Amino acid sequence: MPFSAVWLLRRTAAAQVLLSALVLSSAATALQELKATGCFESCYCSLSDDGGGDGGELVVRCSGMLLTEVPRNIPNATRRLYLDYNQLASIPADAFLGLPLLAELDLSHNKLARLEPGSLAALGPSLQSLDLSSNQLQELDPEALGGLRSKTNLTDNPWRCDCALQEAMPKLELEPASLASVVCHSTVPEDAGATGKSFVMVAQELDLCAGLKRTTDVAMLVTMFGWFAMVISYLVYYVRANQEDARRHLEYLKSLPNKQTTPEETSITTSTMV
Repeated sequence: MPFSAVWLLRRTAAAQVLLSALVLSSAATALQELKATGCFESCYCSLSDDGGGDGGELVVRCSGMLLTEVPRNIPNATRRLYLDYNQLASIPADAFLGLPLLAELDLSHNKLARLEPGSLAALGPSLQSLDLSSNQLQELDPEALGGLRSKTNLTDNPWRCDCALQEAMPKLELEPASLASVVCHSTVPEDAGATGKSFVMVAQELDLCAGLKRTTDVAMLVTMFGWFAMVISYLVYYVRANQEDARRHLEYLKSLPNKQTTPEETSITTSTMV
């Protein structure tokens, strides 16, 4: 093997070792600080050691703490964050800023009904696993997921399968298998017969936007008819008003006294005509 190739391999290996050491050192430092001050808001912080060569990852567990909002002082070196079994009702846009290493996020068994736009966008480059199961989510907002490509658990949510969800699905970049876990709890229109079915299968069989398009067309026709009726009404009023004014003017002219002519004026008029 040429000397340059050997030298390049050694440099690459050294860089990888250095990067691993920095990550481990950062996690260890964060854990030492947490041990000195106590883990925030009664959460439990530890370094994972799964024996797979990725040991030393900072794990923060805030499960079952009755939290109503995402903690604001999560260590930057956190790799796994567990916020399951709490009382979270929403995720603000800046909830997970400053967590560039976060690979796993568990938000299951909360009361999430809506994800704010951009709430998970900061996790796009690093997040590998996201659990949103057993919440109150009814819709998927592509802007909220922020281009995530992670494996996502979406089961046990009361999904409303409608035109909005059908239009949102193609914009999502989640792992394809994740979307298969979306099961319709209700449908719009109600007679679509999709309740209890996987939305992926429903979207292949039905166009849930067709009814909305027909409704929109009918609404446009009704609006146009309304404008047309208003114009016709105005024209009828305008014509009738003019007729009334003309009638009044004619009556006024008729009411004027006739001018009496003298014999001299009659003589002059007769001579002029001759």
